Amino acid sequence: MEFFNSFLGVVVHLFIALVLMVYLPISLVCKLPWRIFLRPFYKEDLRGKVVLITGASSGIGEQLAYQYAERGASMAIVARRANALHVVAKKAREHGAPDVLVVTADISDPDQSRLAIEETIAHFGRLDHLVANAGVWSTCLFEEITNLTAFNQVMDVNFWGAVYPTYYAIPHLKKSKGKIIVNASFAGRVPTARMTFYNASKAATIMFYESLRSELGSDVGITLVTLGYVASELTKGKALQVNGELGINEEARDIQVGPLPIGSTDKCAEIIVDGACMGDKYITWPTWYKPFAMVMSLAPELVDMFSQSFYVSKPGDDSGIPLGKKILNMKGIKELLYPDSVLSPSAKVKNKE
Repeated sequence: MEFFNSFLGVVVHLFIALVLMVYLPISLVCKLPWRIFLRPFYKEDLRGKVVLITGASSGIGEQLAYQYAERGASMAIVARRANALHVVAKKAREHGAPDVLVVTADISDPDQSRLAIEETIAHFGRLDHLVANAGVWSTCLFEEITNLTAFNQVMDVNFWGAVYPTYYAIPHLKKSKGKIIVNASFAGRVPTARMTFYNASKAATIMFYESLRSELGSDVGITLVTLGYVASELTKGKALQVNGELGINEEARDIQVGPLPIGSTDKCAEIIVDGACMGDKYITWPTWYKPFAMVMSLAPELVDMFSQSFYVSKPGDDSGIPLGKKILNMKGIKELLYPDSVLSPSAKVKNKE
């Protein structure tokens, strides 16, 4: 049996190598004309269509609402903060949305997710896009956590908070030949230290929707969005703390993000909606993150080395500050790489000086 398994392993590797040698050149020849000449002109017209966006009270979700509004879509916007949602709804109407339904709900609760979908259908009579955007961040060393069970909510919001509304939306999306757009994060592709639970929740989300795509076929399109750091409440430092409480910790944010640029929220939302309307299966932004997925596949030890050196302080380092934070602490680096929207007032003043 051991010999047979070894022999089978060699055969499978050779077979896959041959398939790729034949498939990849043919695929490239077929895809290039589509992407260059046809794709820019194939864009879904959203006028008269209905979109449901979760996590729409701020950040990326808020900007997604405005992007859909500018394209003439009606929408249901969902989050827990009613007051913030009403502000977004007003602005979305000003951006051109014919109708905006405010739904206050916690999408990590299956019943509230079901009711959000039902309210949308009752109000509009249809659903064309489901945008699963809601998320919660956590950034700390696993051994630092003092309330382990509180981190269940990372999986509850990031994974189940996308799965629940998807489950109840699918029958309606099948009728409209609609789409599911999922903010899954690049953290689900390339794991880094200090985000164990967050990385795991996003990896689970990616695998779930890649599997679901196989089940749904052409009935419902699925766009997986894998973002790097984008200006939002998360990059302002809002995250689950070591004690299990949700709060703002800019120091932890600085250690995690380090000297990596934080992208513009409105540009990010524009790219997501454009990609979804053109039927893209995957969107990664900023695009310079893409090569890291290849490195993770071919040389995961390099990712591990980078992660340890960048995010974990070295033994014997009296400062206790990881390399990424040391670079960020250099004069002018943070102000150069971080947008004003995520900087504290003191940092903004320092930048002006």
